Amino acid sequence: MEQKQQELKIELTPEVAGGHYSNFTVISHSAGEFFLDFITVAPNMPQAKVQSRIIMTPENAKNLLYALGENVKKYEATFGEIQRKMPVQKPGNNDIPNPFMNGGKLN
Repeated sequence: MEQKQQELKIELTPEVAGGHYSNFTVISHSAGEFFLDFITVAPNMPQAKVQSRIIMTPENAKNLLYALGENVKKYEATFGEIQRKMPVQKPGNNDIPNPFMNGGKLN
């Protein structure tokens, strides 16, 4: 007997549809979860606020990794290669901090 694939209906409320801008992400994990903190960092500001935290299972984190990779490939096929600025360990005034070093600390 053939099983019909059930359609998933996704609701996007007006409050969530506006989204949050993020230009910095800190990723950490425990044995059972990945934590993604999306942050907005403003120039010359000593503090930055987490705009949103997403917690997911390791399996879902890996699925996100692959899905994001596929979407980047599609984007680049349409719009050209994304030029990446390399993060640095100890950022200067115009450098991008590396969120994977020093626990995401900016200094």
